[in-house]
Amino acid sequence: MQKYDYIIIGTGASGLMLAYLMMIDSYFDEKQVLLIDKEVKNQNDRTWCFWEEEKGSWDTIVSKKWNHIFFGSKHFSDTGNILPYQYKLIRSGDFYNFIFEFLHQKPNITIVQETLIGFVDEGNIVEVETDQRKYLGNKVFNSVLLSREFKNQKKYPLLNQHFIGWFIKTKTPAFDEETATFMDFDLDQKGNTRFMYVLPFSKTEALFEYTLFSKDLLEEEEYEKEIEIYLSSKGIKEYQVIEKEKGCIPMTCYEFRKQNSKNILHIGTAGGWTKASTGFTFRNTEKKVGELIKFLKKNDDLSRFDKRTKFWYYDLLFLDLLSKENQNGAALFSRLFKRNKTTQILKFLDEETSFLEDLKIMSTMPSGKFVKMVWDRLFKK
Repeated sequence: MQKYDYIIIGTGASGLMLAYLMMIDSYFDEKQVLLIDKEVKNQNDRTWCFWEEEKGSWDTIVSKKWNHIFFGSKHFSDTGNILPYQYKLIRSGDFYNFIFEFLHQKPNITIVQETLIGFVDEGNIVEVETDQRKYLGNKVFNSVLLSREFKNQKKYPLLNQHFIGWFIKTKTPAFDEETATFMDFDLDQKGNTRFMYVLPFSKTEALFEYTLFSKDLLEEEEYEKEIEIYLSSKGIKEYQVIEKEKGCIPMTCYEFRKQNSKNILHIGTAGGWTKASTGFTFRNTEKKVGELIKFLKKNDDLSRFDKRTKFWYYDLLFLDLLSKENQNGAALFSRLFKRNKTTQILKFLDEETSFLEDLKIMSTMPSGKFVKMVWDRLFKK
């Protein structure tokens, strides 16, 4: 069996970011790295959005940036300038092509198109089996969701962020290309948390995503019908659907880290790297991979990498509330945006606020309900 220093399973955002950061760091120049995926990724199969200050690591492949975001609901609506942040969009095809073009120039990385069967930590080495052969790795990083335990367990609530998006083109100017719609709850909630997410690329091109934070998915026709209704409500009658995308992102505080071992680390969504309260993944993954690179230079035990933070507890309480009162999601988010500066909310969601800043934001939420969530979490679960 071929042996590698590091084996990365999955070529999504987390796997490719990890491979890329390894290859640009001289510490890994003499390390042999294997990258495994069942398919070759080169298409626009998803859209990643995130916010950051000033220039970022991925600016060369960012398709669009916005300095303003709109929040809308029947309770409160506002368009805010988010400087010094910028809201950025990356198409996955550009990301895949950028990373793979770079990796193919590196002699110490091997990329294979094979289907994962499983892996076992033998204590001093990890054995990885695919549909074609077996490999040995000193350390294995897996981004493939293999276990369904996070869906079957009852300790931590599980909501799904599920959506269908239409990329549309109009004949005449119809969009404010300077403003991204972060959340527009001004539509029929139907007992769930539902909103429209709109990203205008130009005056005639935009992405409309009908999005839910709820337990159950809908029939595809219902998402698309709601997009049609929303477009009509905005006076957009004549348009062409250029492209479609859909997705489902688990939102949970389930402790994926307990599946890690000394030589195996689960990363990306499989490692719980998705921001549980929002479903945002890209920026959180970038931070986690940066921390992991530093960790690998100093520590040999991967089970020590992931730690709980105060933000894990915040997300847990919010999901406890949102799962029990899913019909009130629009009111909860409206209260958050009405009583706080948008930039402060973004900083909080980026997990970069101080404890005093956290308290100020949390004080604007319905305290009685959160006290009950704390009580239930401490004494009833």
